[in-house]
Amino acid sequence: MGCAIINLLLIIFIYEASADTQTATEPEVVRTSQDFHYCCDYKQARGNYAANSPYQTNLNTLLSTLTSNTDIDYGFYNFTNGENPDKVYAIGLCRGDINPDECRNCLKLSRANLTELCPVQKDAIGWYEDDKCMLRYSDYKIFNKVEDGQTYYAGSEEIATDLDQFTKDLKNLMNTLKGKAASGDSRLKYDVGSIRGPDNKLIYGLVQCTPDLSGSECDDCLGRSIQVIPTDCCESRTGGKVVRPSCNLRFRTSGPFNEAFVEGCSNAKIISFKCHLLISVVVVIVVPVVVVVAAVVLIYIYIYPKKDPIPEKEEIEIDNSESLQFSINDIRNATDDFSDYNKIGEGGFGAVYKGRLSNGQEIAIKRLSGKTSQGDREFENEVRLLSKLQHRNLVRLLGFCVEGKERLLVYEFVINKSLDYFIFDQTKRAQLDWEKRYKIITGIARGILYLHQDSRLRIIHRDLKPSNILLDEEMNPKLSDFGLARLFDVDQTLGHTNRPFGTSGYMAPEYVNGKFSEKSDVFSFGVLVLEVISGQKNSGIWNGEKKEDLLSIAWRNWREGTAANIVDATLINGSQNEIVRCIHIGLLCVQENVAARPTMAFVVTVFNSHSQTLPVPLEPAYYDDSAQLPEFNSGATIEYTTRSTSGEEGQ
Repeated sequence: MGCAIINLLLIIFIYEASADTQTATEPEVVRTSQDFHYCCDYKQARGNYAANSPYQTNLNTLLSTLTSNTDIDYGFYNFTNGENPDKVYAIGLCRGDINPDECRNCLKLSRANLTELCPVQKDAIGWYEDDKCMLRYSDYKIFNKVEDGQTYYAGSEEIATDLDQFTKDLKNLMNTLKGKAASGDSRLKYDVGSIRGPDNKLIYGLVQCTPDLSGSECDDCLGRSIQVIPTDCCESRTGGKVVRPSCNLRFRTSGPFNEAFVEGCSNAKIISFKCHLLISVVVVIVVPVVVVVAAVVLIYIYIYPKKDPIPEKEEIEIDNSESLQFSINDIRNATDDFSDYNKIGEGGFGAVYKGRLSNGQEIAIKRLSGKTSQGDREFENEVRLLSKLQHRNLVRLLGFCVEGKERLLVYEFVINKSLDYFIFDQTKRAQLDWEKRYKIITGIARGILYLHQDSRLRIIHRDLKPSNILLDEEMNPKLSDFGLARLFDVDQTLGHTNRPFGTSGYMAPEYVNGKFSEKSDVFSFGVLVLEVISGQKNSGIWNGEKKEDLLSIAWRNWREGTAANIVDATLINGSQNEIVRCIHIGLLCVQENVAARPTMAFVVTVFNSHSQTLPVPLEPAYYDDSAQLPEFNSGATIEYTTRSTSGEEGQ
């Protein structure tokens, strides 16, 4: 094993030395300036700002936030700060082959240089350190749109020997990379590769778009850049670049670009330089590891005795604390023997009854149906977790009862039922003005943050929805129903399940595919926020003859600048800035990409500080709910896809 590691280090050392040599001998690139930049002054009608003005303050705050952000590790930053007419928009984009630390260092340098080169202009853009990063800011919206202005070209001095063949091969390479980059997600639209050109020399290429573009917009931007290679840019040159605000490309024969990912080595024409390294690693390391593992397995099989198989149904094991135990007679007396008169709710788990103990205390009793072993697991899970949790935004578990087939959970009684009782009723939701709804939204956020970070346990709820949010007499929200919740270790970031249980419309895309994390709860919270603001369920909204989901409608209105269209008409007296900011937060939480969603700690910070800068949301996931999930999923699936800007083509 030690020899394998040494061999790998030798391979990497030889490769790095080779790469350094190639870079050192790269033909000199003709450039207009060491660091290309563009300032737009008053002659272009963008205007200038005065020293110490609100615009300059917003700009400095925004750029400081952008260059110090460590939550984003994929090289794309898009933030806003302030309110019109002093609102500032900014984009930071690093090349896909640049690591996060190098990216942030480049953007910090860009920030210092660009504000010095464009000291009063509201609109500026600059590329720095051999175009490792681009920084752009403006007083008008620059997100989610293709920008063709401020383009620059550069070509190497070396001339191609067989120009026709070189041009043909280069075009094939660039078109292939263009298609792969355009199919990227909202985090990264980037690809690199190489092709065998004249004289058996490799031509290396790199293409990239700002990932806020749709797939078709990225494809179009790169396509127009490819068209100018043999004319405006780099006629007959073996290296060159076309750099635009929305996309960029480069090519050379002197050596490869670093790759962020190894896509595979099956294409004989378009190849990846790391494929050769990957094959070496497989031979040198993986084969010995497989041999060692196989030997360990054989030793285990023959030395250790076989154990009895785990029984299909485990007995329920709960710490039978006297303070938590209720007798079945106590519960029957409290509920008048589970009379229909005392039934206050019912779901896939069973029924909920209102009761009154002999001391006069009102309680709520969840009576699990007991039809499946799943119910036993939910019961045990909820008792184990809730008995250890105390927070004003979590429902309080008073105790439980296990007798015969009965599985009963006893909670504090929360008088105002659940959130869905109000929010989805056209008459009752009028009782929830914006002040109450904002208190509900922020209270839910604090409850989730407690589960994720502030309690002595780390818990993923996995079934956040309006029917699981109870409201007390002062309309304070309390998270309930922890039957699907899962406990995470302190350093655990991701969990897996073969059967994702949950509710249609609230499950994150990755959870549908068996992966869950804190960000799965964040997704559900985002759906909740949009539902509370709009008074509409996420699924089943009819727009004429077309059925849409709330995320789709919210995203379309956000992009068109008409976010107020989704706000419940009864909220006419609410703070419009606060409502729109909550829509902004909701859209951030339902991002398709897990890494693009904020943490609940960030969300709560935003609620506590209205000056906190928010990144610009990208397109959320869209789900097809034609296969409706039951309360506990029995195998039905929801399919998630990504919408393009027009909604007609996926990215």
